[in-house]
Amino acid sequence: MLFKGIKGLALPLMLLALLLSGCGPKSSGAIVEDKVNVVTTFYPIYEFAKEIGGEDVNAINLLPVGVEPHDWTPRSQDIVNTSKAQLFLYNGAGLEGWVPNFLKSLDSGSKVQAVEVSKGINYIMTNEEDEHDHGGEHGEEASGDSLHTDPHTWVSPKSALLMAENIKNSLVQVDPVHKDGYEERYSQVAERLKALDAKFAAELAKVPNKEIVVSHQAFAYLCRDYGLTQHAIMGLSPDAEPRGQDLVKLAELVKKEGIRYIFFEELVSDKLAKTLAAEAGVSTMVLNPVEGLTERDQQNNENYFTLMEKNLQNLILALK
Repeated sequence: MLFKGIKGLALPLMLLALLLSGCGPKSSGAIVEDKVNVVTTFYPIYEFAKEIGGEDVNAINLLPVGVEPHDWTPRSQDIVNTSKAQLFLYNGAGLEGWVPNFLKSLDSGSKVQAVEVSKGINYIMTNEEDEHDHGGEHGEEASGDSLHTDPHTWVSPKSALLMAENIKNSLVQVDPVHKDGYEERYSQVAERLKALDAKFAAELAKVPNKEIVVSHQAFAYLCRDYGLTQHAIMGLSPDAEPRGQDLVKLAELVKKEGIRYIFFEELVSDKLAKTLAAEAGVSTMVLNPVEGLTERDQQNNENYFTLMEKNLQNLILALK
């Protein structure tokens, strides 16, 4: 560690905390008194809230860089910050299972408004047991009582557009004084999302192949909106271990359909994707569900739009 072996150095605790703030998994900031404080649960919501909020908003993202949202839980400082904020924006659709208890834990005097940002999207229901058989993107094909809402709404620019609008509306509601600024910045974000949507639609309409094999079942909304079918190694949560027979079936499917790439994502281990690729004699490639940034993404100033653009290029390459 940086200070090991330095004797008698009496740095004030606050300075020490500041210097070490990059070392542990911390959220992105602290409450600022004269701004609208918006606490977000993970990266895409944080990016849209910052873009739409502009200088009127102080956005605090709970999820640290390099951490995958499915198995993360908040800390006590997150409860303190959220209690003092004006807005708490979360995806919903089952992504953040900790939210109900988290909201109950907030200070009794808190005025924070909690907004489910994916509200209004036509949710995809899936049966995790069956996603290997039908790709998991058509809820009506799943049977029985084990249906789950697929929470990965933001991975399609079409759904992301609705989420951005929900974020804008929530900002206007808590801070009507700055409505014009929110509306103007939202319209710029919306134009970029519409352009991205149009590009995905146009480019993916041209590809001859429509089947993708992914490490975790995060691309159903993207597949639904752009005419693809996903086959996932793991379920809705990337730590759901597949059965050996599932991997064998997928390897057979890859060979039968002439699939040339198995997609993996950078915040989750690529071990299973590489195992399947080796078994089927194909290559691996990144398809990013944009659940969060890696340290490298942050250093390279990547964002939702640049990462989705890379996704599109990789899909075009894989599906040629």
